[in-house]
Amino acid sequence: MRPGYILPVAALLMAAAVALGALGAHALRGRLDPGALAIWHTAVDYQAWHALALVALGVLQQADPPRRGVALAAALFVAGIVLFSGSLYLLALGAPRGWGYATPVGGVAFIGGWLVLAATLAPGRRGA
Repeated sequence: MRPGYILPVAALLMAAAVALGALGAHALRGRLDPGALAIWHTAVDYQAWHALALVALGVLQQADPPRRGVALAAALFVAGIVLFSGSLYLLALGAPRGWGYATPVGGVAFIGGWLVLAATLAPGRRGA
């Protein structure tokens, strides 16, 4: 992900998480069964946490631009939000169960993002 885009994308994804959380709490309550609402809320939680992580990455990238790993971690977090949270939103709304195959791929993207970030920030990895 291009460094200058991390913070705006983070802000948009966080705004979407708040809106989707409100949608689940108000408009979808009573329309979805409790299991589907639980899936919806899991999607919102993961989206919000990783959007906040993107804010931190954007600030880190601005403070120390040479760290390429930060941009890769950000891209993996965005991919995780799209695949993990996106597939859960679709499943909660009744999409075909085949969409569930995207969920673990998104989870792996989240994990990969955190591992890339750990490697990037490890002592002695300046500029990685």
